[in-house]
Amino acid sequence: MSAFFEDLRGGRYRATEHTVGPWDPRFQHGGPPSALLGRAMEAVDPRDDVMVARTTIEILGAIPVGELQVQARMVRPGRSVELVEAVLSAEGRDVAHASAWRVKKTAGTAVPPRAPQPPPLPRPQAERDVPGWHSGYLQALEWRWASGYLTEPGPAVGWARMRVPLLEGEDPSPLTRVLVLADSGNGASSELDIRQWHFINPELTVHLHREAVGEWVCLDARTVVSDGGVGLATSYLSDLSGPLGVGAQSLLVQPR
Repeated sequence: MSAFFEDLRGGRYRATEHTVGPWDPRFQHGGPPSALLGRAMEAVDPRDDVMVARTTIEILGAIPVGELQVQARMVRPGRSVELVEAVLSAEGRDVAHASAWRVKKTAGTAVPPRAPQPPPLPRPQAERDVPGWHSGYLQALEWRWASGYLTEPGPAVGWARMRVPLLEGEDPSPLTRVLVLADSGNGASSELDIRQWHFINPELTVHLHREAVGEWVCLDARTVVSDGGVGLATSYLSDLSGPLGVGAQSLLVQPR
């Protein structure tokens, strides 16, 4: 299957091998289901004059590689701001909740962003195997690293684009392109040896001040770990035109 999900119609989807996370072939990486929820929320009473300014994904448990059900609804309609939400379920239980604020586009004056400018898109790079990791999601994206790497502790800056669409025959929206990648911030910028430590994110929050343009999205990620086993991964998000938002993940940090 040449997409992250197969559309079974009626709000039902089947996850393909491209969604497989690095640790267990039974479960998905958080990126593809986050994008699926984002797509569902965009489809609720769609309007051309609004954009998603904030999305939060609450990950309630491991998301299986299998059949899924998505339901979305309008929570708070409005002329200028709207709140929508979506629920992802599998095997009779909710596995993720999502909410998004959609904000009306206006003719306001742009202010140059002060966020770090992304580095230039690197030239194509040879793929590197990560010992012990499953490669479904990792190989479904083309990665180009400007600094750092998945297995190197510390901050990392990487560009990525989807090699397969979210759904076959459908162009990914700017929002889904960002959400597919944004959940990788904690993995890209891990400060501890990932063979010995878990750093699990129960949520992902993405704030956007404009829509992404083009296929490539840059993730400039860094992680802080404090006493007590709590961490925070923060990512500056950009495209080839410059900064477009920020992603953040709360982390549970504990030995494997």
